[in-house]
Amino acid sequence: MANKSYSDSTWDFIGVNTKESTHCFHAYPAMMIPQVAERLIAQHGQHAKLLFDPYCGTGTSLVEANRKNIHAIGTDLNPLARLIAQAKTTPLNLQVLDLYLKDFSDYLFSILFDIHKISVVTPNIKNIDYWFSPPVQTQLAVVNTFINGITDESIANFFKVAFSETVRESSWTRNGEFKLFRMTPQQMQRFNPDVFGLIQGKLARNKRGLKALLDMHCTATSRVCAFNTVEHIEQIENGSVDLIVTSPPYGDSRTTVAYGQFSRLANEWLGIDGAAHIDNQLMGGQIKRTAAGSLCELDEFNSAMEQIAAIDDKRANEVSAFYWEYQQSIENVAKTVKPGGHVCYVVGNRKVKGITLPTDEVTRCLFERQGFVHIETVIRNIPNKRMPSKNSPTNIVGRTDSTMNNEYIVVMKKCE
Repeated sequence: MANKSYSDSTWDFIGVNTKESTHCFHAYPAMMIPQVAERLIAQHGQHAKLLFDPYCGTGTSLVEANRKNIHAIGTDLNPLARLIAQAKTTPLNLQVLDLYLKDFSDYLFSILFDIHKISVVTPNIKNIDYWFSPPVQTQLAVVNTFINGITDESIANFFKVAFSETVRESSWTRNGEFKLFRMTPQQMQRFNPDVFGLIQGKLARNKRGLKALLDMHCTATSRVCAFNTVEHIEQIENGSVDLIVTSPPYGDSRTTVAYGQFSRLANEWLGIDGAAHIDNQLMGGQIKRTAAGSLCELDEFNSAMEQIAAIDDKRANEVSAFYWEYQQSIENVAKTVKPGGHVCYVVGNRKVKGITLPTDEVTRCLFERQGFVHIETVIRNIPNKRMPSKNSPTNIVGRTDSTMNNEYIVVMKKCE
């Protein structure tokens, strides 16, 4: 099966429920659906004791590992993603959670009916009046005041996840976008969100998801970290990981999936420092001087880079910055895997200036450099993933191009 690449529609999972258990917690861009992670773990982690996700996002693979009683470690540079992943994999005592939920409901009731007035402070958020109406600002501040008073960190995180979604859905952002774009004046005039109703609905939904996970009586645990895999992975012992299941970024988030922009308003309300600059911190977010030598021996990749450079040298440098950091990350990730361990990278072959970049082949090539053999590459359609289907490579209004309709599941095995 060496170097085998093929399409398989059974990986499309059309019409499946992607929101089982704690996967229901929070919308997020370009999430790997749990069915993909579940199947990869079943096929390549039958005897695994430790799974590592080096770009864990909101923790899809961590939850699926725990559901199969495999311990998991994940890392991500976006504080909101880490918060969601931590909450999704943290078991709570439902009786204790119910007490907090009742206190919260009573708290909102007292405010709605003027039984109890409190003094709230709206956070100092840049351009807050541009994104939130005054009544929404006040209601969000009321909710935030309650959450800030919760001393149990795990319970507080549970509330913060629901609060984060509420922040975005009660703002004037166009919720169909990942980047920050404001509604039209006509839409803003008609927009009257029920902040209190929104968060209570999300808390109830998330509690049902948590209960479904707890009912599985899993004993495995997850640890969510903040280290940058491009720099080092000192927190994980070399040769200790049985299985990696992950979906790395498709490119720098400023020009592909804008994780930082999507998260910015929630991160600001949650008091995260530097919330407006997260995209610059992610892979390929800054143009850096790169090492000499060839990044990849693939003619297809090098030809694509030459074509992009001929059209726009600046964009070629941005793309190059991403792939150099991707290479550094893979070199560090590879060290953590045991001999005989498997790596499963779910990647997308993005287009830049209309040129397709073969990230699946780049991934295979970079892992082969680190002593891995290629098991297979499965090509799946993307019917479920929350991704923009078109972009504007020329930045000319009305001129668009398709982005990614397929994912490539690259499976590698470390030589024993």
